[in-house]
Amino acid sequence: MNLVRRGSTPLSAYRPGSVEDQFGRLVESMFEDFFAPLAQGGGGLRDSAAAVPRLDMSETEQAYEIQAEMPGVEKEDLKVAIDRERVTIEGECRKANERREGENVVYSERSARKFMRSFTLPTEVDDTAAQAKLENGVLHLTLPKKQGSEARRLTIQ
Repeated sequence: MNLVRRGSTPLSAYRPGSVEDQFGRLVESMFEDFFAPLAQGGGGLRDSAAAVPRLDMSETEQAYEIQAEMPGVEKEDLKVAIDRERVTIEGECRKANERREGENVVYSERSARKFMRSFTLPTEVDDTAAQAKLENGVLHLTLPKKQGSEARRLTIQ
């Protein structure tokens, strides 16, 4: 599975150049993953960035099963796009305090949070048979694998 990271990370501004050895790339990746929640809306380093939902993925002979955490997102505010092997999940959670009649509001806060994740699967997905269900803040995706033609052996003449 290939995961796509959009935008630059805060650590990329502090790196003098690309790391050439495999161990260096591993350590660099660990630091980026460790600080990713702070950089992507969790701690306020970048308030405009979309949070990356956590996922669990399993594979059977026929399909990929994916569970993505989407806390507070309503199904009307959720989009799942499939383009061959690429899957993109986007959602937005909006919270606002309700006003009651006869109440003087002195202070009121609203919040909005965006979720976005895009990844590539090893095989093409049959988007016509794909299913999505949102239950208790968890998005359940069933993405059937597209049945391709089997390779056939040519007779050499």
